[in-house]
Amino acid sequence: MKVAIAKDGNDVSGHFGHCAEYALFTVEDTTISKKEILTSPGHEPGKLPAFLAEHHVTHVLAGGMGPRAVDLFCTRNIEVFLGISGPIDTVIQDFVEGKIVPGQSSCHHSHECG
Repeated sequence: MKVAIAKDGNDVSGHFGHCAEYALFTVEDTTISKKEILTSPGHEPGKLPAFLAEHHVTHVLAGGMGPRAVDLFCTRNIEVFLGISGPIDTVIQDFVEGKIVPGQSSCHHSHECG
């Protein structure tokens, strides 16, 4: 599987579509075999789900995103986990170990966050 985490410095970004980079982890069984950083192509409706699908992402972790973005990921068979926070390296390890507990989206603005 490939897991993309919206990043803000070394932490999970609260706004999926507004971060500049994504940490992309390749996970085989319960081992992280590769980590790379992808630069965001920009925040335009529908662009990020297509971009991450092109990179074979299967799971997305973020603090928050709008419902339209969640739907677009779902149509590409990409699972979305929202309400995630903390240091990226801790978050991916918790995810691999099955310890991630999704929460509420941290995106509460009137505009589309994803």
